[in-house]
Amino acid sequence: MMRKISRALIARPARSAASMFVLAIAVFTVLLSLPFSSAERTMTPLVDAAVTATSAVTVTGLTSLPLDYFSFTGQLIILIAIQLGGLGIVTLGAWLTMLLSRRLALRSKMLSTESMGVSGMGEVPSLLITVVVFTLTIEVVLAAVMLPVLSAALGWGEGSFHAIFYAISAFSNAGFSLSPEMLGHPLIMSTIHVGAFAGALGFPVVYMLYRMVFHKSRMNLHTRLTLEVTIFLLLLGMILMVIFEWNNPDTLGPMHTGDKLHNALFASSMTRSGGFSTFDITDQTEQSLLVTNVLMFIGGGSGSTAGGIKVTTLAVLVLAIVAEVRGDEHIRVHRREIPNSTVRVAVAVVAGGAFVVLTAVIALIAVTGEDLESTVFEALSAFGTVGLTNGLTHDAPPAGQWILIVLMFIGRVGPITFAAGLAARHKPTLYRHATERPIIG
Repeated sequence: MMRKISRALIARPARSAASMFVLAIAVFTVLLSLPFSSAERTMTPLVDAAVTATSAVTVTGLTSLPLDYFSFTGQLIILIAIQLGGLGIVTLGAWLTMLLSRRLALRSKMLSTESMGVSGMGEVPSLLITVVVFTLTIEVVLAAVMLPVLSAALGWGEGSFHAIFYAISAFSNAGFSLSPEMLGHPLIMSTIHVGAFAGALGFPVVYMLYRMVFHKSRMNLHTRLTLEVTIFLLLLGMILMVIFEWNNPDTLGPMHTGDKLHNALFASSMTRSGGFSTFDITDQTEQSLLVTNVLMFIGGGSGSTAGGIKVTTLAVLVLAIVAEVRGDEHIRVHRREIPNSTVRVAVAVVAGGAFVVLTAVIALIAVTGEDLESTVFEALSAFGTVGLTNGLTHDAPPAGQWILIVLMFIGRVGPITFAAGLAARHKPTLYRHATERPIIG
């Protein structure tokens, strides 16, 4: 029996990765539902525990209960779930396997390549070392920077826990906040921004940058596209936020010029999976909400703690459109060619993501009775594992919350496993049919 299970795991690494996330969510749901996890020492309803557990493991940030509902033990359980979700259940399992056996088994290598977006299994051990060391180092630095401010405001004990919590939540792009009033502090805001930006780049990019610095490697195309599109979207989102919110009395309006620019940059970064906010999202203008929706759907880098369809997916689609407009036969960028198979995978990922969100929106409207604008925003926030909310997750009936649970899970695991599955299913065709072009447009 064990041999059959092992063969099934090796044959279906994407399914195995999803199963590990399901198992983690189930375990944390049980833990959060028990009396010791709530401040009142009472049982937490299953759906509320499931929403919080799923949100933590998928590093989303949507909750149906405020964090002060939970006891210190409950908050610590949530923090552990966020850390495991940020590192990736699959990556953590492979890392432990390497420590115990001094080498990675085939199954662990395959699971890690699915989760991290690494093309070659030979790179997995080095990548995993980079992932864990980089993650822990960044989180320690973030916590140390925030500690003086939080300790001065909350006391040494509570401030230390909040600093650690914010460091892990920021780098994991989880968006969980214990003390939202502290987000307005310039140092806290800047530190969280740096952590979320680093987490959203993607571990393959971090690994490439590490090799460039210490091994004189050349930057690959994935890293270049990720950095270019990430910076472009960050600046574009900031500019649009400034334009649409500059005079809004409920958001940026009352702030000084420097604070407006800082908060606009922070908001632009957080919409692509960070999930933190210094003002009420519902107070934004409709134009800003539209920009937020688009950025939430795009998300961060592949193999990162961010969700969405990923910035490289957008880059490939834009490059394909540009090549078609120019009449170029091949898609070329930075002296490299992108194969047509990659474009097909990108199209499938975007179409699949749009279909999932559309289906969820229809279902949410049916069970909640809310309008299109509210349901689209919450659905995109769940799918993009962002965590920004207009209150629908809290106010929705249990059926609506279960829909959001499924959407958070798909948003975290779906794009990775779907793209990897499509790539794995690619096979050469031994024969060709006659070519005939349908009318387009």
